[in-house]
Amino acid sequence: MPFIKRTLFVETRQKAFRYLIHELGYTQQVSQRLIAKGRLLINGEAMIKTTQEIEGEIEFISFVPETRGLKPVVVEEEFCAFDKPSGVLIHPQNRYTPYSLIDELKSQFGEYANITHRIDQETSGLVLCALNKESERTLKIMFQDREIFKSYLALVHGHVSRETLITEPLLRAQDESAIVRMVVKVHPDGKKSETKIEPLEYFPDLNMTLVKASPKTGRQHQIRVHLFHVKHPIVGDPIYGQSEENIVKFLDRELSALEREKLSGASRLLLHANTLNFDFKDKNYTLQSDLDFRTLSLELAKKIK
Repeated sequence: MPFIKRTLFVETRQKAFRYLIHELGYTQQVSQRLIAKGRLLINGEAMIKTTQEIEGEIEFISFVPETRGLKPVVVEEEFCAFDKPSGVLIHPQNRYTPYSLIDELKSQFGEYANITHRIDQETSGLVLCALNKESERTLKIMFQDREIFKSYLALVHGHVSRETLITEPLLRAQDESAIVRMVVKVHPDGKKSETKIEPLEYFPDLNMTLVKASPKTGRQHQIRVHLFHVKHPIVGDPIYGQSEENIVKFLDRELSALEREKLSGASRLLLHANTLNFDFKDKNYTLQSDLDFRTLSLELAKKIK
């Protein structure tokens, strides 16, 4: 469990954030953020006012990363990249999350290493991580400015016969119904989005196509929604391409593994972050995943047939 509750004793009355700075070694910004997140407790109750004074016994919930042995596929002086397995979160959802990729990064490279972008929990593949604060700022800006080029592999339903550029705007639904808790949709009021789809290989016995997807923008669920919109949903997608009833069952964790496989075609989302290409400090980098995604995805898809 990466989050551990520690009992501490504050001898001299002082502001909470100053105690975290002087006694635990956090910066002022980090100290205030941790307090605002409710990580400091008095009499079992979370304290969220960063300027509140504390004295005597307190409890502090600290993040202690634990490794499970996942090694980065690339390590440079200022960044590294992990080949994230499907099912692993990028960051913990809450303090009860037992493991996420940030555990591996910080346990191997220290407190100031950080992840610079996100991929979905079920999406496998490359995740670029900074090893210090300066490179973190630089790489995050590069992602925002679209200076880092990503390509994905996906196994999709149907026969994709030609290269396609999908430019439909995407909108994160705003109402409160259960169906939209995770769902993004094509909508004229949405944000500009662009994905290039290239067919790589068609498998007639499965009626599925392996495609390369290159997103030029980075909207949430962009590749999944765009492929669903052109009637080629990704194999294994439990959201896009499913009925409202089954989407709700999946979100409520009431859809069995067997039901999911029969409905979507696989036990996991068959989407994989395969390459990253960018220039960093006058040097070009092309990072390539080590996973044989074609073989893996065919094995999972054929298992259902």
